[in-house]
Amino acid sequence: MTVHPTSRFAEHGALARGAFAVAVLVSLAVLFAPASDVPSAAPGVDKLVHLSLFAALAVTGRWAGVRRAVLAALLVLYAALSELLQSLEVLSRSTSVADWLADVAGVLLGLLVWDLLARSRTSSPR
Repeated sequence: MTVHPTSRFAEHGALARGAFAVAVLVSLAVLFAPASDVPSAAPGVDKLVHLSLFAALAVTGRWAGVRRAVLAALLVLYAALSELLQSLEVLSRSTSVADWLADVAGVLLGLLVWDLLARSRTSSPR
């Protein structure tokens, strides 16, 4: 019997979709909070937040069953759009190419983590 790596995780359907929905909601709160609601932090911490947030979106998206290429494209587009929208006056934030690069790195990291998890699950005896 051939098992596709994603299908083993699909048994968690509602839980996986719920985790992805929570990750999306957290990303909306983090990325679109007005500047006055963003706490100050040491230099570079914001890049770690961007990387972690998009890694979480990628992992939970794959767990929810979103195909790799579709998820990667949508997350990279979402990252770019979020950076552009942050420049709106109502948010009083700024667009940052470095933040977008951290987002893209997070997507790649999350997809890599997912692949490693999927491989370890398929190679483990059940």
